[in-house]
Amino acid sequence: NTLAQPVQFSISTDLGFQRSFKKEQRFWAAGHTTQCNFHFNPKDVIYFLFGYFTEGKFKNNVTATAKSPLTTPQQIGYTNRATMRFKQFSLGWKKYLKGTFDAEEGWNLYGIAGLGLLFGRVDNNHSATIDTSLYDTPVYSGKAGFKRLTLDIGLGWEVPVGGDFFFYTEG
Repeated sequence: NTLAQPVQFSISTDLGFQRSFKKEQRFWAAGHTTQCNFHFNPKDVIYFLFGYFTEGKFKNNVTATAKSPLTTPQQIGYTNRATMRFKQFSLGWKKYLKGTFDAEEGWNLYGIAGLGLLFGRVDNNHSATIDTSLYDTPVYSGKAGFKRLTLDIGLGWEVPVGGDFFFYTEG
């Protein structure tokens, strides 16, 4: 019976890197994640995760196009320098496929499934001032925040390194 056992608690923390592969927004950022794990039995874990990242920096060359055919010039090219930063909260389930959360030897493999919220902040700075009443711009100048729902699906691998410490990696 899963509920007959006392729930055990553990916490993990890590440093990681984030890579944006989007052509117009390629950047690297460093991050830190803290994860609280509630072990209902040796194979099933509910987790709560909080992560944040440094600002990723990128620039791209974009073109503003005139809204009216009478506007001169019809196009204005400029450079957008931007920073983007993320924070994430997530709640999910880990299922150990090989081993258990408290294994003292060997290695463990687990699956991850969860839902979360991703909070983003972007700051765009243009190399030229564009009159948006006359031109359509593909990127707006200034700061803005956004939120996204995340679906966390992945695999994790861990190996005990001594005591209650584990080396792990997830993808």
